[in-house]
Amino acid sequence: MKRRTLDIIFSVGGLALAVLLAVLGIVLKSNADFAKNYVHDQLVAQKIVFTPADKLAPAEKKSDALVKYAGEPLATGKQAETYANDYIALHLSEVNDGKTYSQTSNAARALRAQATAAQEAGAANAAALDKQATALEGQVQTLFRGETLRGMLLTSYGFSIFGDKAMQAAWVAFGAAFVLLIASIAGFVHAFKTAETEAFAPVEAKPVGTTPAMI
Repeated sequence: MKRRTLDIIFSVGGLALAVLLAVLGIVLKSNADFAKNYVHDQLVAQKIVFTPADKLAPAEKKSDALVKYAGEPLATGKQAETYANDYIALHLSEVNDGKTYSQTSNAARALRAQATAAQEAGAANAAALDKQATALEGQVQTLFRGETLRGMLLTSYGFSIFGDKAMQAAWVAFGAAFVLLIASIAGFVHAFKTAETEAFAPVEAKPVGTTPAMI
């Protein structure tokens, strides 16, 4: 095979792969931009604002992120993670001694059953049990709303991370495409500087009349 032909084949192949990687990069960047913009728009629509620095509680001030974002509107996936884990989770832990919605809900149902049974039996502690059950049911609703919002914010954060990874992959694809493009151009230049008759790895011809050496 001629050296020029081989150079052209490799150059065309490299150019085709560069185009493919460039298209892949464009698709990944488009997805990354969509994820970033979608998360931003949805979070901004909630109109959540971080507590100003001078109004942060002592426990809240222990979070460097809450201090960093103090007074800012919540608009990014990273801010959503901070608000979910450092603000909402902190206050949810104070609702019922760190118990979750599921644990508190089970306890509230059991206490309500006791209160109902006490009322039906005319027990002296029926009113007290009813008051305790009502208070616990209020905590159930608080935990439900808080954990729901926390879950949605963390979902937004996770979605933003996928966008960040897609952007990183896009830049890798663009970089690889650029390297292949340069290599392909160099291949074409080399091909047309090479003589048409030059062969790739030519076989050396044996001198006429030579015989193998005898051992």
